[in-house]
This record gives sequence, structure tokens and C-alpha cells, in this order.
Amino acid sequence: MMVPVAACQAGIYMALRGWRRWAASVFAILAGVALLINVMSSLWMLGFELHGPFWNLLSSMDGVGLTALFTTSTVYLVYLACRLVGRRVPDTVSPGRRRLLQAAGTLAVASPAVATAFGILVGRVDFGIHEISLAIPGLPPDLEGLRILHLSDIHLGEFLSRRELERVIDMSNGLRPHLAIMTGDLISKPGDPMEECVRQLARVRADAGMLGCLGNHEMFAKAEGAVKIAAARKGIPFLRHEHRELKFGNAVLNIGGIDYQRSAPRKQYLKGADALLVPGAMNLLLSHNPDVFPVAAHQGWNLTLSGHTHGGQVTVEIVEQTMNVARFFTPYVAGEYHLGNASCYVTRGIGTVGVPVRLGVPPEITLLKLRKV
Repeated sequence: MMVPVAACQAGIYMALRGWRRWAASVFAILAGVALLINVMSSLWMLGFELHGPFWNLLSSMDGVGLTALFTTSTVYLVYLACRLVGRRVPDTVSPGRRRLLQAAGTLAVASPAVATAFGILVGRVDFGIHEISLAIPGLPPDLEGLRILHLSDIHLGEFLSRRELERVIDMSNGLRPHLAIMTGDLISKPGDPMEECVRQLARVRADAGMLGCLGNHEMFAKAEGAVKIAAARKGIPFLRHEHRELKFGNAVLNIGGIDYQRSAPRKQYLKGADALLVPGAMNLLLSHNPDVFPVAAHQGWNLTLSGHTHGGQVTVEIVEQTMNVARFFTPYVAGEYHLGNASCYVTRGIGTVGVPVRLGVPPEITLLKLRKV
């Protein structure tokens, strides 16, 4: 795994030192492969099921290898951009200004590595509390001000430690929620500490307890049944095409939960989920995948809570427009969405997957406060 990474790094050295064109050509091929693997990693993060030799290569790589490939390929793209700009500098530019431009280019080439290091050491663990006042049409008076803690995409394992998760749970308990929700991806792959994640989730203190649904990584790890059993032992119901009714005063909050909805075929989204609705109640749907929101709104769910996208995990803002990989696959990347009288909230989640980096989208502990329109 580390052989192509080392080759990429050697190629960067050769290209930046102005070695022969064949060296740069070899590196360009390696960088192209790295970019392909990064795209496949992003598809995997978004839940696409891929097969074949490239998928097998990707699945065999750990986060360290993917991070190195991500960094080297980005460095090379910046290098090419700097060379293109440098060629357009007229010969009449003074030597002093030319040296200044060369120094600026060197700094630009170094910036992806610096940004990646920041995303690993700081951005990845910059846990923050995001409080949202969410307007719900027709909200029963007794649900006015209901405080819902929403956690998702923990991915406890190599790149999120037990101590870091403990910090997240301690911060969550300081919010004193009425209800806690977990919308999937406790772990990333088989062998990750699922039992420990459940044990930490059981520490959450909410008046009405915690309920959850399962994500695509529970499905990939073939751990859906194990998670449900382990969580039930700790008093946390994970709803698998099931619903629970909670009463707050005279109001009924009906919570339905579904397993991860595969992206293909989309015609099958929420098949039979309308049977979980309770007439006269405030109906809340837990779905790891936010793409189901239009179908949920059509069926009559008042509110959908989701995760899955990590907010894009690496986001760049250009001219007040955010750019990330997730936007190529779903319009529901992060935050609040509305269709008619239905609402959806997509959290950025806690952990990372693939490349263990967060840039521009820090991890999010969400507290939703319901209010009537």
C-alpha cells in the first residue's frame, strides 16, 4: 500500500526539482491514479457500492495511505497551476519580482500539506455545539421548545479514539436534552470497537432516552444485528423499520427509524415507511441517508433527521459558494431543508471516513429546539 504513496512523493520531489520530463510524466500517471482512488473513496463515503479491482485496492488501504495520496495529488495539481502561471509572466518582469513570484509559488505548493496536517490535528477534533431553532408547521403546543440532541457518523476506530468520543458525550450531556437521536455509522469497518461506541452512547443523559437508526457502515461491516442487540442491552432502541411513540404532555411524538437506504434504485426509497406514520402525531423519521427527504415529505413525515455526508468533510468556499465532493451526489449536504410543510436537518457528524481530515466543516454536536411557525 505504501509503495505507490512513496512513488508519488518521490515523483513530487523530482518534478519540483526540475528533473527530466520523464520523471514528471511518471508522476503525472501516479497522481492520476491517486485522484481516481480519492474519487472512489468519496463515492464509498457517500454509500455507493463499488466492485472490481479498483474497489478492492481502495478497500485494502488505510487512512494513512489515503491521506498521503490525497496530499500528493493535491500538491501536484497546485504545482501544475503555479507552473502555468509562471509561464505567463513576461520576460520584462524584474528579477526581484520574479523571485517573489517563485517564492509565492513554493508556498502555494506547500499549502496542501499544511492544510492536510491542520485538518488531521485540529479540524478533525474541533468538536462544536451547533444549536438550531427549527420551525415546524403545526407543531403541537406541548412540543414547543423540545430539545433534541442529534449525533451521527461517529466512526469510532483508528481516527476517533475513545477519549475523543468521551469528550463528545460529556459536551452533549451539558446540553440537557429532552430526547437524544443517533442516525447511524457508529463504526467504519469490521473489527472496529462497536461495543465501546454503544457503551459511550449509553452515557448520554436525556429525559426520554436515546433512539437510533443504522447507517451504511453497519451494513458494510455486517453488524446491523449486533448493533441492535448490543444497544438494546444498554436501553437504546435502534429502530429497523419500526416506530416508537413518546408522549410529552398531551402531544404524541412518533419516531420512525429505517435502515440505510441504498442509493440505487431510488424508486425503493422508504418503501413501506408510510405504515410507520401515526395520524394526529408529530412524525419524526430517522434516516441515515438524507436523499430520502423528498419521499419522506410526500409520505407525510413532519421532520427527517439524517447524517451520512459529513458535510462534505473537506469544503472550500469560493465567491460565497461552498464546494465539496458531497454536492456532486446530493443536494442535502448539511443544515436545514424544507419542502412544503416538511423539514429535514442533516448534521455534519462527529467522525471521518476515508481520509481522516476535516477542512471547513468541523464535527458537529447538534441541539435542535423545536418551535411552532
